[in-house]
Amino acid sequence: MAMFQDALTLDAPRRDGTGNMVASVLCARTGLQDYAGYEVGKPEMARVVVYRPPEEVFNRDSMRSFAGAPVTIEHPAQQVTPANWKDHAVGETASDDIVKDGEAIRVPFLLRDAAAIEAVLAGKREISMGYDCSLDWTPGKLADGTPYDAVQRGIRINHLAIVDKARGGPTLRIGDKEPSMKIKIGDAEVEVTDGAAVAVAVGTLNQKLADAETKVGALTGENATLKTSVETKDGEIAALKQQVKDGEVTPAKLQQLADARAQVIGKAKSLAPTMTTDGKTDAEIRKEAVSAKLGDAATGMSDAAIEGAFTALTKDAKVTDTAVQPIGAPQIIGDAAKQMNDAWVAANDHNAWRTAGAGKGN
Repeated sequence: MAMFQDALTLDAPRRDGTGNMVASVLCARTGLQDYAGYEVGKPEMARVVVYRPPEEVFNRDSMRSFAGAPVTIEHPAQQVTPANWKDHAVGETASDDIVKDGEAIRVPFLLRDAAAIEAVLAGKREISMGYDCSLDWTPGKLADGTPYDAVQRGIRINHLAIVDKARGGPTLRIGDKEPSMKIKIGDAEVEVTDGAAVAVAVGTLNQKLADAETKVGALTGENATLKTSVETKDGEIAALKQQVKDGEVTPAKLQQLADARAQVIGKAKSLAPTMTTDGKTDAEIRKEAVSAKLGDAATGMSDAAIEGAFTALTKDAKVTDTAVQPIGAPQIIGDAAKQMNDAWVAANDHNAWRTAGAGKGN
């Protein structure tokens, strides 16, 4: 049989009516454990992987050996026996309620010694189990292919030690009931007894709060932008209504605007007959017309230069103002008026000649 020391985890303890510290520990878990070679009698090996099969961990005799095991401060140099029990024991595991819990065994634990309790409250909180077992040095592999060097057989508990540093590190420690904090995360309320865990939980909650505030700020910004846009439109509508009310917008003025635009379009098409004007501003129409006429020379011209060029290029253009002509009236385009007048004069001269000649002949 070899003596082993194994790190375990205690639940958050409580104090009973007489001041004893009460908790429970998950121990003797199944699976693989790593040991230094010298810990298991193989100093020539730097690392030994030991397998604890469920049939050994949950063996009836193995589980019964946990009942009433002594609790110590640090591991004694030798096993705890009746001969040295008074020198090392500060408490014990329970004699019942030792049960299988998942892949481990849950063992109730009682700490009776006042100095030991004070040591735990002062920060000595990591734990380690001391136990006997034999090693079957038959190597093998788990179902997933992970190899091991030996198998533990005949596990028997000897003592539970409260230590400064356990094999498993500071996460394997006795919880401290004071201070404690209950934190509600979503719909769940969680009691946190470890100061570091409290800090982590609070930090997580603070980050979630900051993220929420950022989202609210973004939404507020979007709402402000929409509000500004709506208010701008409301202002424009109010201004238009006031202009109508004050007589600034009248049918006559609307007609003037229509006539002016018709002039711009007519002059522009005298320069670029195929251009389209729908949906374009007067300035855009003038620029397109000037560009069509001058080509590259119009590139980079300012709005004022474009307007000047447009005026110069269209000063002799004759534009029919269709906006003010009655529907059905004849449209005069270019020199058609002169042509029509010349034709009328010629026709009258001819008729007059024929009438005169006929009279002379009779």
